[in-house]
Amino acid sequence: MKTRLRKWRLISLFAIMTLILAGCGEAKLSALKPAGEVAQKQFDLMVLSTLIMVVVIIVVVILFVIAIVRFRRKDGDDSIPKQVEGSHKLEVIWTTIPILLLIIMAIPVVTYTFELADTSAMEVKDKDGKTKDAVVINVRANLYWWEFEYPDYGIFTSQDLVVPTDEKVYFNLKASDVKHSFWVPAAGGKMDTNVDGVNQMYLVFDSKKSNEAQNLFYGKCAELCGPSHALMDFKVVTKSKDDFNSWVTSMQTVAKEPKVAEGELAKQGQEIFNKSCIGCHAVSTSGNGAGMGPNLSNFGERERIAGFLDHTEENLKKWIKNPDDYKPGNTMAGKYGKLTDEQIDALAEYLLNLKVEGSKHID
Repeated sequence: MKTRLRKWRLISLFAIMTLILAGCGEAKLSALKPAGEVAQKQFDLMVLSTLIMVVVIIVVVILFVIAIVRFRRKDGDDSIPKQVEGSHKLEVIWTTIPILLLIIMAIPVVTYTFELADTSAMEVKDKDGKTKDAVVINVRANLYWWEFEYPDYGIFTSQDLVVPTDEKVYFNLKASDVKHSFWVPAAGGKMDTNVDGVNQMYLVFDSKKSNEAQNLFYGKCAELCGPSHALMDFKVVTKSKDDFNSWVTSMQTVAKEPKVAEGELAKQGQEIFNKSCIGCHAVSTSGNGAGMGPNLSNFGERERIAGFLDHTEENLKKWIKNPDDYKPGNTMAGKYGKLTDEQIDALAEYLLNLKVEGSKHID
């Protein structure tokens, strides 16, 4: 008896914890608070399928209760109830209803599948060979960071994806090492990035929902890719069309005139960077360096260090000193040799002043 009570207590405890944990999370990282056209359509499908399942469960439970109450064996009654076999009416009913439910589900699923797979706008080019009336971003997933190229504007960036609101943003998705998966939960479903072949998709970020989220959403790798898979995050910064165009202009300006370090300490840091880091990282928005590490051209404006650490000078120094303590298996560890604390201070000063728009990151 005591053992049963303990089991029921555990079951009750787990049920309560499930309800509590179901309320955890942020709007920036929730697929249940859609922030655009794609996410809204996918959310509508989830609601529709959930409603159908709930209705089926309710009907089955009602029939089950009726059967138990109405046809239960009464005391002293040992007679065998009338046996019903081969009822064509019942067979038609329980065959037709599931077919109808599947049709109800199939129509929007098939419709949305073809709509969301339509990336034909990416193929429409102007006379200069640029995509006409569409923003295209090439996404490359790496262990354990993200690179974003805007081919029509000739600029590269990493970790912070900047997109315009209220229009379709198209993506070419590829991986450089192992399979990853590109996912912005609030904006739409995930899609794999493969080493061979390019997958394509589009997302839409609603301006009103973006304002509610302070123009910042979270992206994740949704495919197990190694020991630091859970830390392979990126941020999505949304801007109005005019602000996005201003950002592009600023990035293109830096591409032509790379930022020069100001201050004695920052200049020392730039010298250290040119000796130890530039083989993997670029500080110009026009290129991705050796492609081995994130582009750092606007590092001082980014939302996180290494994709997940708070953007502070202290965290940056810790990351430079021993990145493997924070992201096991990352490809940065051991590449640049041992730096002294003074060299790390100078390098951090230089990196934190790498800004394109002169704005500060959002905490």
